[in-house]
Amino acid sequence: MDNKKEKIIHAAIDVFQEKGIEKTKVSDIVKGAGIAQGTFYLYFSSKLSVMPAIAEVMVEKMMEEMKERVNETHPFDKQLEQVVDVVFDITKSYRSIFAMVYAGLASSEYLQQWEKIYQPYYEWMGAFFKQAKAKKFLREDLSIEPSVKLVIGLIESAAEQVYLYDQLSKEEAVKKKREVLEFMKHALYKKL
Repeated sequence: MDNKKEKIIHAAIDVFQEKGIEKTKVSDIVKGAGIAQGTFYLYFSSKLSVMPAIAEVMVEKMMEEMKERVNETHPFDKQLEQVVDVVFDITKSYRSIFAMVYAGLASSEYLQQWEKIYQPYYEWMGAFFKQAKAKKFLREDLSIEPSVKLVIGLIESAAEQVYLYDQLSKEEAVKKKREVLEFMKHALYKKL
């Protein structure tokens, strides 16, 4: 990623978190990035047009953590638990950024870019599921692509419920993770 574009994205994250989306001006972002206002418009057409780029940064962060923390030598059920842990941990650590991105994308014409932004995540999870299906952990009739999107949505929704909406305790977060894993086990796993 271009260094100036990266500066803009990180400055936007900081300013949006500090002032909120509504009160933030492009001039606030460029001041934080240490660039000229005209430079901002070389990369983005408005303050809201930065939202997809922020979402991309968060997906990249999620993918880095998945690759680092999901141990391919562990059994599938343990790997799936690691996936859930990563999503919950990232959502907890970056809850204000996620809330901001959802609000910013929902209030703009950029929401349709979500599928494109998530494509690397879908591909990674698809490969993860294909491996598990080849090893006979998953149901034979399981359709990978729709299942991947459902599972990602389920895990993220549960993590958001814990950290963005309800702000549950650590014990309740652990319970929610167990519920998600149990639900996925019944939905995905091959019946013994």
